[in-house]
Amino acid sequence: MHPVDQYEAFSVLANEGKEIADIAARFGTTETIVRKRLALARVSPVLLQMFRDEDMSFAQLSAFTVSDDHQRQVEVWSALPSWNRDAFSIRRALTEELVAATDKRVQFIGGLAAYEAAGGAVTRDLFDERNAGYVTDTVLLEKLMAEKLEAGAEAVRAEGWKWVELRTSMPEGLHSMERHYPEDVNLSEADQAVLDAAQAEYDELAELIESGAADDEAEAKLEEVEKRIDDLTARTEAYSPEALANGGAFVMLDYCGRLSIERGFVKPDDAEVTDEDETDEGLPSIAGEAKPAIPTVTHSAALIEDLTAHKTAALRIELANNPDVALVAVVHAMLLHVAYPYNSEQSALQLSITHERLKPSMKDAESCKGLAAFNDLSENYGHHLPGNPADLFDWLLEQPQDTLLTLLAFAAAHAVNAVEKKFTDRKKGIEQANQLGRALNVDMSEWFETTGDSYFKHVNRTTIELAVAEAKGREAELSVKAAGKKTEAVMIAERLVAGSGWMPAPVRIAAADEARPVKHETDIEDNEQFPEAAE
Repeated sequence: MHPVDQYEAFSVLANEGKEIADIAARFGTTETIVRKRLALARVSPVLLQMFRDEDMSFAQLSAFTVSDDHQRQVEVWSALPSWNRDAFSIRRALTEELVAATDKRVQFIGGLAAYEAAGGAVTRDLFDERNAGYVTDTVLLEKLMAEKLEAGAEAVRAEGWKWVELRTSMPEGLHSMERHYPEDVNLSEADQAVLDAAQAEYDELAELIESGAADDEAEAKLEEVEKRIDDLTARTEAYSPEALANGGAFVMLDYCGRLSIERGFVKPDDAEVTDEDETDEGLPSIAGEAKPAIPTVTHSAALIEDLTAHKTAALRIELANNPDVALVAVVHAMLLHVAYPYNSEQSALQLSITHERLKPSMKDAESCKGLAAFNDLSENYGHHLPGNPADLFDWLLEQPQDTLLTLLAFAAAHAVNAVEKKFTDRKKGIEQANQLGRALNVDMSEWFETTGDSYFKHVNRTTIELAVAEAKGREAELSVKAAGKKTEAVMIAERLVAGSGWMPAPVRIAAADEARPVKHETDIEDNEQFPEAAE
């Protein structure tokens, strides 16, 4: 049957009070098809007839079911150019005043379920397989969002900040604001003892779980201990009284619709006067006469946007044809991110570089040779770069290309990230780090040594034995097995592996034909296959 004929036949039975399941059984089709055909009741008869006349596709017709305003539907169809009448464009035009379920504001309050529970109305597109829907009451949405932000702000206010502001997105110019950072604080002897005990308990529980000797409550205990460790670790940093007295915090939504709290920002002095002429303008002179206002050129915002778009187009083509200046511009933009914090807006290029601190991921950062060498390199470059970020571009223009390429490598190195965290969405990027390592001919034995502190004491007995067997053979493994306690096994393993160059799989630069999956301690089955990576 023609889809519109189906709709008309199904609607007759639906108007008689028949259930969807009964209609589907009567016509030998699925309930989903029945619902989708009945959804065509929302579509204007004018558009239904156009579909019958084959003036539009069924996908286009289906897009109109997101609205039941027949006049608006016809207006949208007439307004859209023939080359832009795809289903997506139609839905977008009809829902421009609605808020999609995928919007970060909806996700922040808990999704459509939370919105509907508060009494909000939802419009759904039955032809959307996800059946996500749209929020129709934006006032209610804003209210729910404000309530949740306010709940998050209460604890922040209790910290003693001068001000706390709620925002639905990142404030403009945030990264150019002056900012205070937390200072390191030493734990008291009592708290340090509690932290040490908690870490020991965590290691013991993790070892029991990995060996399969734990009881059913071990996982819950492990989570509770981990929370205690996090709470105690959080006390090792604190803001100074001065930072609290003149700084504040933003409580806002991040890009994904999650609560984000950014602390320590200092607002600029609103009373600061930077233009002496503006201060004197219009004030009486010594003779008692008002100074005449100086005529100024004014442009509308729309005109400024138009003119600067032309300027941008010209800059793009000229830069594309000048690789020497392009190299300077790229190095300039990257160095602003890595060498001049909070000055990245001084570049016309919208480039960004992510530099993740490695110290929090390391158990003993002080002993890391690579981190120490990179910090020394950063300090060395800091002595050569101009102190004022405003002078950087002109300084770069004077440098030879070899220097620019060296600085480019230095800046790009900040963005390298092969850290495998408990949960990661960067599996392909982490694997590409091996390809990068092979291209650089990295010899990890120059940067990492397998010892008790760096590895063996952090894994279980089985992993220690298998690691020694891989490094030194079966007989060496038996020596570890004969140890009475884990501490003894660690000492034996360290002695046997010393000087062999053996390293655990996660720290190796994998060969081109190796495919080592990203795994964590929660992947029990993977632990059995790759015990050397279990921790």
